[in-house]
Amino acid sequence: MDQTIARLRAHKSNIERYRRLLTTKLTEVERIYLETRLSEEQSALEAVAMLEHAGLFSARS
Repeated sequence: MDQTIARLRAHKSNIERYRRLLTTKLTEVERIYLETRLSEEQSALEAVAMLEHAGLFSARS
């Protein structure tokens, strides 16, 4: 559980950092890179959350 929380926090932190960077002046290549990383982090966050949610339900059964 602690490891999952740490992973969720890391992904959220990365998402916030990428969003902040996207508000700055960037080249097109930098913007594409950050948008890609942001999308990957959001997907990873959702996957971890979904696995944790599924684990909680199976632990209760």
